Amino acid sequence: MDHELRDDEIVSILVSVHTIAVVGASPNPARASHGVSRFLVGRGYEVWPVHPGLAGKTIVGRPVVASLAEIPVAIDMVDVFRRAEALPALADEVLALDPLPKVFWAQLGIRNDAVAARLAAAGIRVVMNRCPAIEYGRLGPAIEALRGTGSTSG
Repeated sequence: MDHELRDDEIVSILVSVHTIAVVGASPNPARASHGVSRFLVGRGYEVWPVHPGLAGKTIVGRPVVASLAEIPVAIDMVDVFRRAEALPALADEVLALDPLPKVFWAQLGIRNDAVAARLAAAGIRVVMNRCPAIEYGRLGPAIEALRGTGSTSG
């Protein structure tokens, strides 16, 4: 399955999503999931950290939930900081949501083609082995122009 998206496709994704569930979010500022969560919040996205062991606490000022099903609003994108072996069970959780998220984004080093095919068949856009913060950093001016944020801090 092709996960090589053109820049305009990445821009389109990062412009169209507003609510992002960060699965595997960490309260540790040294962890990538923490930095990416903070970056996304700083860019105006509504971030929902997902971590079963930390439910009820906060990460980057946002309430932590134990599962995707506990997020009280529709999720546009699921950003995953879990090993590839965890993706099949996570796909089950994603496919049980109503409405389905628009995008399933697996972070750098995470790829599972069978899961990608299953989610894509359900109409979910799949990005694997990429980081939205890195892509935003690369493509920020185009994203911000379309989102109307004009934000460059972070």
